[in-house]
Parts: sequence; structure tokens; C-alpha cells
Amino acid sequence: MVFYTCPDGGQSGKQSTMNETQAERVRQFHEMHAGDTVLVLPNAWDAASARIVEEAGAKAVGTTSAGIAWSHGFSDGEQLPVHDLIAACRRICRVTSVPVTVDIERGYGPTPEDSGELVDALLELGIVGVNIEDGTLRDTSTLTHPSVLSERIVHIKAVAQRRNVPLFINARTDTYCVPSTDRAARFKETVRRALLYVEVGADGIFVPGLADLAEIENLARQIPVPLNIYAGGAGIPAVAELQRAGVRRVSLGCGPLQSVMAHMRRIAHEAIDQGTYEAMTADMLSGSEANGLFR
Repeated sequence: MVFYTCPDGGQSGKQSTMNETQAERVRQFHEMHAGDTVLVLPNAWDAASARIVEEAGAKAVGTTSAGIAWSHGFSDGEQLPVHDLIAACRRICRVTSVPVTVDIERGYGPTPEDSGELVDALLELGIVGVNIEDGTLRDTSTLTHPSVLSERIVHIKAVAQRRNVPLFINARTDTYCVPSTDRAARFKETVRRALLYVEVGADGIFVPGLADLAEIENLARQIPVPLNIYAGGAGIPAVAELQRAGVRRVSLGCGPLQSVMAHMRRIAHEAIDQGTYEAMTADMLSGSEANGLFR
């Protein structure tokens, strides 16, 4: 399948070299994971949220797959048409001046080649990294065999190398998103998968659902790449605690949009049920502030 047509009319997938802007952003993004300071990503779902995140001081913008899907009227889980995903990322890349990394879920499509073609289209936009996950077998709580994600990482790495882009691949494992009664076995499987993904080219490991500081610190010691923790819900240790535990990246994921949606619900109920507007007007951007995000 062809996802994207290059500006010159040729098909994506041709060998090309990144421009100076993309090269600098890729370099910066890798460096953001190398120091002692944690990279904090309040994830964006459209151009407006991306600009707000950037204006708040974020060093990079990460997308939320669920957020982009919901904002387009689709449920999460690769239900969003891939051309809509690419279009949303194009708009985000157009308005931001910081590195952009994209959540591509399981890679969209049944084959590693499909994932590679999607990444090729995103590289054309200037992105510097991707998140890609193993997940579970459809309609089950059984984790997908790690070879599936490993093969996709290998293919994505090859696509990026053809474009001479040292793409940052953040490999997500869902070991803490499935039910488990054996804590030790789950941790052991997390380490096993993480090391497999690193062996085939992952630059970082993302473990949503992992929240225990002792386990986080143990995992950070056992993997040779930066550890990414999900902080999109209640009960996650503060950034300073995660930093001391060895974490190098913290993602808010779809949490910000979930909070925005809840606030929109409060605004709507107040206006409809009470005929007042305090929830909306208490802390809102002015029109000039909103316009200023895009000048």
C-alpha cells in the first residue's frame, strides 16, 4: 500500500538525505535522552495542542495515538485511517520548531513492510522518532510474540538508514498492561522483551503500566537504553522520583486529552443545565493568545 506521495510527485521509499533542520532535531532528540534531566512529553493530538506544549517549554513534541484517533472520531487501536494519521502529523510538524516523535501503535498493517512504508512517509515530514508496541493478540489478553515487534523494528531501522536518518525508535512492551498474578515473572518477561528489542535496534524502552519505583529502578539498571515511563493517570511517582530511579523519559500519553475532554463535559453541562459559563471563562486563552500560537 502507498501512504504518501512525495512533494516532487515520486513515491515515498526512495533514498534521500535529511535536511539540516531534521538532522539537527534528530541530534537534539537523541541528546535529550542522554543526560541526567528527564525528557517530559505532555503528548499532543493536533496542531493546537502541539503549539501549547511547545509554548509551555517542552523540548520535543510526542503524539498520542489515542488522542489523534479520538479527535478524528475513531476509537484507539489503529482504527484511524492511516492517511488521517499522516495528515495530523503533517499539521503538527508544520507548526512546531522542536523535534516531533510519533506514536504508530503496532505499526499499522499486517506486515513489517507496512510499518516501514508508514515510517518512510513520516520521515518525509521531518519526524525524529517513533513509538511502536508489541501489544496483545486481537481480542485477547495474550501478549504478541516478541518476534513480531522485533521484525518491525528491523524493517523500520532499514528504512531510516536508507534515508540516512538515525531515527529514535522507542519500543513499547505491554507486559504491565495485561493481567498477571506473578509479579516476578512479569518483570522477568519485561526485561527479556526489552533486551530483545534493543538487540534489533530499539533506542529506548517504554513500559506503560509500570509504576512501582523499586521495579522501575531495577529495570532501568538492567537495560542499556533510556527507560520511558507512562504518567497519564493517577498514582505515578513525580518526575523527580522517576529521575532518581533512572528514568530518562516520561510520557503523559492520552492523559492530557482525557482531562481536556472532561473539562469540555463540565463546560457543556454547566451551560445546558445551569445556563452559566464559569467553568469555561475561569481560565481561558484570549483570541489573540490563541492566534499568537500560529504566527
